[in-house]
Amino acid sequence: MLNNSAQGLHAHNWLQAVNELEVKGSNYVIVTVLGTSGSTPRAVGTKMVISQDNIYATIGGGHLEFKAIEHARDRLKEGLSCQAVENFQLGASLGQCCGGTVVVLFEVFVNDKMHLDIYGAGHVAQALITILAQLPLHIRWIDSRADLFPAQVPSNVQKIVDEHPVDQVKSAKKGNAFLILTHNHQLDFDLCQSIMKRDDAIWLGVIGSDTKAKRFQYRLSQRGFSEQQIEQMICPVGLKEVSGKLPMEVAVSISGQLVELYQSKQPKQANHQGAQWQSLTNNLIHLSTVETKAAG
Repeated sequence: MLNNSAQGLHAHNWLQAVNELEVKGSNYVIVTVLGTSGSTPRAVGTKMVISQDNIYATIGGGHLEFKAIEHARDRLKEGLSCQAVENFQLGASLGQCCGGTVVVLFEVFVNDKMHLDIYGAGHVAQALITILAQLPLHIRWIDSRADLFPAQVPSNVQKIVDEHPVDQVKSAKKGNAFLILTHNHQLDFDLCQSIMKRDDAIWLGVIGSDTKAKRFQYRLSQRGFSEQQIEQMICPVGLKEVSGKLPMEVAVSISGQLVELYQSKQPKQANHQGAQWQSLTNNLIHLSTVETKAAG
């Protein structure tokens, strides 16, 4: 099945699809018809977008499109942002009678932003969001109280209202970071338990005091969590060097800790990025040769 969340093609055009996937923090490939020769289903510049679960728009359908989707998803599995150019002959091998040649550009966008779930929409969280909106993070902001959220949230923030916030832990991404800022100590504890049971969080911060931390550590140990698991919980959260109890002071302290975290997780950039020039040149030379033969 090409689309896991919808039957048939999505109504979005390719640009709307990119915007939606960026907000979700999903990986995707933009497929562009770079050059054509002979009879082909779509013109140069035609685009479609492919994610691991869905496709948006079309470059003409048929087996060409199927092979393009297959190639794009193979690239997504590699987990690297890159560009590549592929040459497709629209003949018997692709089961299409057009008989032309299509050069296709694959632009792979792997989202390397850190994913952060923030539980609680109180004063500290609202002050913190204004800072985190300017950082390379993808944020899910979760609370049961819809009236606490501002009317507008930043583009890198997804607002989630759930009467049972603990249920949202199940849908967090693997390797997620979690920040607990709720108004309820029992809810904080329940969230800690659910997050620790996943055993795949890269970071867990909990607002509170040293007394709260010791109480949680004892209760967690009584419920069978290992010392190593419990030590992953950072409570009180925030940089010790930044003191103060005002919401913005606490927010600055926490944001400093988060900056340290995401910077430590940044992948090293490869020396060579983008499509290899020789590969691009060879494909365009091949296309030019085909056009010349056709004209002759």
